Amino acid sequence: MSQESWRPGHATALLIPRPRGGRARVATFLLLALCATALYLAGEPLLPAARSLTFHFLALEIRALLKGICYLAEEIFHLQSRHRGSFWRALSACFSLHWHGPMLLVCGSAYVALLHGDEQPLGLHLGLASLCELLVLALGLQQPSAVEMSEMSERSKQNVAHGLAWSYYVGYLKIVLPRVKKAMEEFSRANPNVPACRETWKLHILVPLSCDIYDDLEKADSNIQYLTDLSETTLTRAGTKKRVYKHSLYMIRDEDKLWPCVVEYATPLQSLYAMSQDECAAFSREDRLEQAKLFYRTLEEILKGSKECAGTYRLIAYQELGEAETHSLSREILWHLREQRHEYVVYEKNQPHNPSTTLNSTELDLQISGSDLPQPLRSDGF
Repeated sequence: MSQESWRPGHATALLIPRPRGGRARVATFLLLALCATALYLAGEPLLPAARSLTFHFLALEIRALLKGICYLAEEIFHLQSRHRGSFWRALSACFSLHWHGPMLLVCGSAYVALLHGDEQPLGLHLGLASLCELLVLALGLQQPSAVEMSEMSERSKQNVAHGLAWSYYVGYLKIVLPRVKKAMEEFSRANPNVPACRETWKLHILVPLSCDIYDDLEKADSNIQYLTDLSETTLTRAGTKKRVYKHSLYMIRDEDKLWPCVVEYATPLQSLYAMSQDECAAFSREDRLEQAKLFYRTLEEILKGSKECAGTYRLIAYQELGEAETHSLSREILWHLREQRHEYVVYEKNQPHNPSTTLNSTELDLQISGSDLPQPLRSDGF
């Protein structure tokens, strides 16, 4: 397979999940309209229908109340460690008082008002509703689905990938990325024989979705050859004097040329891989794949919003093709290097052409006075 015909897993963009939209909410309203239409067409008497509807709302609020009581029974033993010693904070954490309280009061009052004519007493209704809801809670029949848990963690920014991406950015990329171009300029001046591709003077960050990272890139692909280290950045960080940050420059072998490239793996992926190998982490391979994708998406969003890192990086997410394809990594990198050069050429072509400000000899003659002395602004000498 030729290098030019190679395309990295162009499905990579499809493999990375985008933030969920509001389709589930739209579906909810559509189903709500269908149910309301079906009940209207059924021609049921209004009073029994309203009584049943109110009872169902009341049952939902009873469930929330009973569930909160069960959680509160545990939280009162953690007031100091989790709620700063405040019983009110624990109560607010177990109950949505601003919503469920008024709803319970309204639904209860409405149901009592509509209960006129029902032979069964109110206590029996409430007792049966409480029994059913407690059975549901005891049997765990209302556990959130995997999709609900995923959506909640993504929206609240509480997944593993989110923390890893922010730690990687704040603790490393935000420090080193603004210095990459300067380091490449210093290397280019000191090594004029090495081909210079200014449009690729970036840190190329490899994000394998398998999280399988090689410590030595030359062992990952024989077409990737180490050349040298760029100039070091020394900073005092978190109590460590003269902490050193540096990058390695590699030559990526193409069929007919060599491409210099500053490339390295995203090191937080090693943590995801180690977690999937440790039973204590309870982190499956499926969890690892999902978190790797979310790590890429979160890091991409963070870097896009960072002004000081603009134009200094290139994220390369890919799915490994297996041991049979020995040069897939170098081809992946080469594809991105060519893309950057192509993007640069297109950008240059789209720039508006500024007319030359150089003046010809005739224009110069018109602007130069024939006398060596300064001329007055007025002809009368004043």
